[in-house]
Amino acid sequence: MTERVIIVGGGTGGSVLANDLADRLEPELDAGDVEVTLINDGPDHVYKPVWLYVPFGQREPADGRRALDELVDDAVDLRIDRVSAIDTDSQRLRFDGDGPALAYDHLVLATGSTLEPEQIPGLAEGGHDYYSESGSTALRDELLSFTEGELVLSVIGTPHMCPAAPLEFVFMADDWFRERGLREDVEITYTYPIQRVHGNPHIAEWARPIMEERGINVETFFNAESVDPDAETITSMEGTELDYDLLVSIPPHGGVDLIEAAGLGDDGWVDVDKHTLEAEAAENVYALGDTADTGVPNAGSVAHYQAGVVGQRLASEIRDRPATATYDGKTLCFIETGMDAASFVEFDYERPPSPAPPSEKLHWSKLAYNESYWLTARGLL
Repeated sequence: MTERVIIVGGGTGGSVLANDLADRLEPELDAGDVEVTLINDGPDHVYKPVWLYVPFGQREPADGRRALDELVDDAVDLRIDRVSAIDTDSQRLRFDGDGPALAYDHLVLATGSTLEPEQIPGLAEGGHDYYSESGSTALRDELLSFTEGELVLSVIGTPHMCPAAPLEFVFMADDWFRERGLREDVEITYTYPIQRVHGNPHIAEWARPIMEERGINVETFFNAESVDPDAETITSMEGTELDYDLLVSIPPHGGVDLIEAAGLGDDGWVDVDKHTLEAEAAENVYALGDTADTGVPNAGSVAHYQAGVVGQRLASEIRDRPATATYDGKTLCFIETGMDAASFVEFDYERPPSPAPPSEKLHWSKLAYNESYWLTARGLL
């Protein structure tokens, strides 16, 4: 009897896993003993880190987009469709429209994050972001005409995709305005919802002196409550009000509704064992990347390493062997500290990050990785 593996979500985790399984289970796929299906709600794979560079004119959104059918191994059945419901009791997926349900033996959820600016009154109307394609292009247009005033970067949504990206934006903006001779006329303020500038205390301890040296204003313990687009103010739950001329936010993030509806976790995140990535509330279900609530940062490298672990575990289960592979929290991350310098961190559940001294070499290393990312998505790196 053919065993059916279904992956929902064609981002980094889903694509890497699909290609990993195509390689790992090649004999079983060739024999028809296993089927691997990747379901995505659109035909393209999007590499979201590109959006950080779009506002500064260094990349175009198209640089972060490839057709999934060009990235995914031919042994994988690619289905462009939207899953509307997950029934973990009968192990079936339902879809938009009247099509038949699809049964699975093993399900992997890699459904990612969605932006929910509407959670904060006035934010959608008064703020910009670079966490979406449309947001990054609109912000590019604003930055090009912004020559003086108050730029506020407010981190509202936590956890959020790419935890270092808010720091990267203010470091890059500071450098970008300096290069254009405008920094004396532009004030930059960074807000964060807890009493430090980053969720990880080691990264916060490293970043704060750089911000002070660059003259970047900091407002910690600032939990945004509302935005007044007419008055151009953002107000926190703690009662602090900041004026802005250009507001850039990291909006609230959420998962997809079908996760919560299936009883797999709150707010669209799947409750998982942080080492095995198995769902706590259902059998034969895994989650990875943003979808997996492990307590680790949602960097792209996390999804990459988790995909390898899930691939090994699925192959073991399909071959009736004990699944022994585990995820140790490994994370790699480059952090841009300007337009031509970057740092680098590597850490896991046990080892805290220790950011490397910023250098031009690390900046070019990050750009080189961005260019080679498509090899990662194909499972070649």
